[in-house]
Amino acid sequence: MSLPQRSAAPTLTRPVAYGQRPIPRPAMPAGYPAARLAPGARPQPAVAPVAQRPAPRQVAFLTVAEVAAIMRVSKMTVYRLVHGGELSAVRVGRSFRVPEPAVRAYLSEARTDVA
Repeated sequence: MSLPQRSAAPTLTRPVAYGQRPIPRPAMPAGYPAARLAPGARPQPAVAPVAQRPAPRQVAFLTVAEVAAIMRVSKMTVYRLVHGGELSAVRVGRSFRVPEPAVRAYLSEARTDVA
């Protein structure tokens, strides 16, 4: 025994799993894109345009020990340079990371010519 429909729209039934009763669903409106698909085809979700982001710059970050090894100085000297503002660094947790371009810039500025 079925109940009378509330609207004049035809109903579609969904596949029934074992032990369930079918639940009638109203048919999709005529303008709905999935209504124009071939039988058995699945509708594709609408994809919003993705905003173009600039390409991420690949910057290598060095630890204080690595910078000390490159510059051939002690770690304490590197910490002094960072705290004094002569060498830029980023604080990550309790440690510092120094961008590789900052090390190159510091070394190029600190170079002196000896006669």
